[in-house]
This record gives sequence, structure tokens and C-alpha cells, in this order.
Amino acid sequence: MQRSLRINTSKAQVTPSLGLFINTVINMTSLTYLKQYPLELQNQVTQLIESDRLSDHIRKQYPTLHQYNNDKTLREFALTLKNQYLKKSAPLSKVIYDNKIHVVNNALGLHSYASRVQGGKLKSKNEIRISSVFKESPEAFLRMIVVHELAHLKEKEHNKAFYKLCCHMLPNYHQLEFDMRLYLTHLELLGPVYSLTEKKAP
Repeated sequence: MQRSLRINTSKAQVTPSLGLFINTVINMTSLTYLKQYPLELQNQVTQLIESDRLSDHIRKQYPTLHQYNNDKTLREFALTLKNQYLKKSAPLSKVIYDNKIHVVNNALGLHSYASRVQGGKLKSKNEIRISSVFKESPEAFLRMIVVHELAHLKEKEHNKAFYKLCCHMLPNYHQLEFDMRLYLTHLELLGPVYSLTEKKAP
């Protein structure tokens, strides 16, 4: 699956001191969130960072933030998607933000499943936990992560069937995952993409 990243290199300029600092940071982190992508694509991202245009690139495509910034609204958001695409799948007992999830070490969210015998019957419990870093992010990125975790209700492994289901629920799933990783790269290397006073989506 090809990911697109359009860059106008004719405007790629950066002051020597800033460029040296950014190159040092990039070399130290090695674009942690983009390691699985081709080197050519990583080099294009490096150009955006060095020319101080990564923020503009992200904001142009995703100008606003979502409003699902607490557990209640997150659960409603997830259940709406589940009822639309996976109505017959196992129920969700919990959908929450989790500030203990480290998006590098433990991925972007977690789906947990447990079975136990209660009253002579086998009961299952499904929970979805989303990293708290996505409390303030574009809705498209939150949707991509929730779709990913919902797909685990039917497909436990990251196999062909899993990604086919993700793309059924979200046709541009792979592009959104790449763009979301650009967003995380910005947070790691350069800080917040959006200002505190920016208006959120209605």
C-alpha cells in the first residue's frame, strides 16, 4: 500500500543553526514512528522538518481537532462505529483513554479480551483503551485508531483479514495511519501542532 506525501522542495529552506539542531534531533530519534516506511519517504519527512513545514503540512489536511476528549464521548464515538460496521460482534464493556499507554512501546491503543465462568456460563469482556495523547488530535486520527481496535473484536492478529476489515470500515485507513504517524513525529520532535486557542471542530 503506497502512502503519499507531496512536498515542494523548491521552498525547502532553513537557517544553518536551526538545521543543525533539527538534524541532531532527527539522527537521535531516527523518526521513531516511521521506521517501517521506505527510506525515500522518511527522507521527504526529514525535508519537511528541516524546512519547518511539517506543521503546515499536517494542519492543511487536518485543520481542526475533535471534541471526544473524555471517556463518555469516546465511548459514544466508538459505539457508533461499532454499530455501523460490527453490530453483531461481541459487546464492549469499556472504552476509555489511558495515560499509561506509551504510543511507541505499546502501539496506539489496546484491545483486551478476557473470559470467565460466571453462574455456569462463559462470559467475555472486551475493553478498548486509547492513548491519552489522542484526546486532542484531528478526528480522522482518532477514528483510525478506534477502527483498528474495533477490528480486533473479530480478528485478533494483524493479518490480511484484519487489515481488510480496517479498510472496509475506513477505506483510507493506511493513508490515515501514515498521516497520524507524521503527527506523532511532530509531537515528539517539535511539540504541539495546534495552538491552545485554536477553535475545535463544531
